[in-house]
Amino acid sequence: MSSSLIPAFGAAGLALGLTGILWFGTTTGGKVKPLGWWWTLLLAMVAGAAYKAAGTPFDLVSTLVNDLLGLFGEVVARATIAGVALFLTGVILYKKLTTRQVAVIGIVYFHVISGAGGGYSLLADKIDTIMQSFA
Repeated sequence: MSSSLIPAFGAAGLALGLTGILWFGTTTGGKVKPLGWWWTLLLAMVAGAAYKAAGTPFDLVSTLVNDLLGLFGEVVARATIAGVALFLTGVILYKKLTTRQVAVIGIVYFHVISGAGGGYSLLADKIDTIMQSFA
């Protein structure tokens, strides 16, 4: 018997569970109020970390993001992942987004910042630490 209040979900279980919370928590109509903007972003980034850690078939999200970043790098010469991370930071902070859009971009954002280096990687490491504590 475990003395922890939070059960061990595993990375795949955490990714699946958070995706459900994000999907249903960004609409109205339930007994609980919809997720707020900041909670949605945080949970999406933790879900992104869980997808990355879960392995096949859950790593399809990170594989797709990495493939798109590679394609973007081929099209836009000398564009770095840090530049893409900065661009997505601007989109997240300044574009009017629904919470569902924040959820989708937040999952992608985690994968981008985890490879961007500098302060972005520090943030990604902290999010990964949060994910590991729940997984």
